[in-house]
Amino acid sequence: MSMVQYTNLTDPRPGLEVVRGWNDVEQVVLRSPRGDYARVSLLGGQVVSWRNDHGEELLFTSSKAIFKPPKAMRGGISICFPQFGNCGTLERHGFARNRIWALDEEHRPLNHNDNSSKASVDLILKPSEDDLKCWPRCFEFRLRVSLSKDGDLSLVSRVRNVNGKPFSFSFAYHTYLSVSDISEVRIEGLETLDYLDNLIQRERFTEQGDAITFESEVDRVYVSSPNVIAVLDHEKKRTFVTRKEGLPDVVVWNPWEKKSKTMVDFGDGEYKQMLCVDAAAAERPITLKPGEEWTGKLELSQVPSTNCSGHLDQPGII
Repeated sequence: MSMVQYTNLTDPRPGLEVVRGWNDVEQVVLRSPRGDYARVSLLGGQVVSWRNDHGEELLFTSSKAIFKPPKAMRGGISICFPQFGNCGTLERHGFARNRIWALDEEHRPLNHNDNSSKASVDLILKPSEDDLKCWPRCFEFRLRVSLSKDGDLSLVSRVRNVNGKPFSFSFAYHTYLSVSDISEVRIEGLETLDYLDNLIQRERFTEQGDAITFESEVDRVYVSSPNVIAVLDHEKKRTFVTRKEGLPDVVVWNPWEKKSKTMVDFGDGEYKQMLCVDAAAAERPITLKPGEEWTGKLELSQVPSTNCSGHLDQPGII
């Protein structure tokens, strides 16, 4: 990561910082007044970095990640659309994360403090001819990524059925959090919920623990979940708070040791330093009639791990 060179580009839109990153793919840089930082790649609309004001990277990226279009890199926050998972003829987790997005000219990209004190960028994805061949639905996907003055990261997705017939899709913000040691991490907010276990043919179970902890491979879809959950990292004394809207499910994934060794773009022992906690619509698809629009929101913040329950009681900001 430290060896990657970035080149600033001249861009006609005031306040918008665009750089060229891996394989010459453009990225947009967002900064907060206090020094928090995020980078968004136009490949996939993917958040590839989120750092706090101390310079700590909060998202995990594998040391073996492949930074080469048309595939998404292993890490960050990728956009899974129009499917989450692997089914039918579409590529795994859909094609949105593997396409080049455009800056949305209809919505002014911002990289300065506006009325909401956020630095933001607006991106748009429309289906190509090849996309329509494999998934013949006419849609517009608009994505806004923002960094607040306090360093909170938010993503707002809007999918519109432009014309034609109704269509359905599943969705996820595939979010790789950077943790100190997976054995020192727990998730609060998903207790007593039903989940689908992807390791056992999506069989349905009910969560029994007071919190979710990790001792082996986990791949679960927690259904009808609360809009606020917390990921506590005991060693770093840090808590990630996730707030979501329009996304009923939470996917929790860690490949553990055995599966890690089968993944070409993932280091053998890196499962210890990551945890995926995805805001998603995975159990039941979202259906849009012609002209209808769906909105799904995610906000991530990091706070000291002193009183997690207090953070969970706070009202959502997004």
